[in-house]
Amino acid sequence: MRQIVLDTETTGLDWRNGDRVIEIGCVELMNRSLTGRHYHVFINPGRGIDAEAVAVHGITEEFLADKPKFGEIAVGFEDFVRDAELIIHNASFDVGFLDYELDLLGRSKLGQLCAGVIDTLRMAKEQNPGKKASLDALCDRYEIDNAHRTLHGALLDAELLAEVYLAMTRGQESLIMALEDEDARGDADVAGGLIERRPQKVLRASETELAAHHDVLAGIAKANKGLCLWLPPEQESTAA
Repeated sequence: MRQIVLDTETTGLDWRNGDRVIEIGCVELMNRSLTGRHYHVFINPGRGIDAEAVAVHGITEEFLADKPKFGEIAVGFEDFVRDAELIIHNASFDVGFLDYELDLLGRSKLGQLCAGVIDTLRMAKEQNPGKKASLDALCDRYEIDNAHRTLHGALLDAELLAEVYLAMTRGQESLIMALEDEDARGDADVAGGLIERRPQKVLRASETELAAHHDVLAGIAKANKGLCLWLPPEQESTAA
């Protein structure tokens, strides 16, 4: 199972207003383990950056002046995330921006490129209704060290989110392992012919029990004008 934990930074809050992606950070999970592979890139958006956004991530227009445009990094990004399940905090935000960038280039959106999306913000709200669900709050809840996070950064946030996701779903891991163990045992039993079934004792009704059962059915048939699904047709007429 290949999963990609993904985060972006942008010029503002809404791609519908022309805001663009300026940073993408991804880390790879394989069978719930960090592989050490990551994807990280800064992008020249070709437009200004809102002052409020700079205050959050600290990325300036001057810093991005010599960075590639999205069209130059699109293939590398697609190759890294293709066919993987994406794990994103507040997924609608990042997916909206990335789909907008891909659509501007006439390329397939994430829904066609990837195997699916897990939104950890929604997951956190479902697991702990009414509690804070920001990435910082989840790091505190699961005792993940985020002291080095003074500003938002796509790669750093993706790394923290990977740890948060693994902590949030730790119980699922043990369930999966248990199911795999059961399957393995079942296969071994069938393959090796080791299944032994105890002979089952069959208890048959006595003549007295059969007579009492017939009387009950006859009473049902009589109450329903001779109709009883559990009596043969010839006995239904007798019961009527």
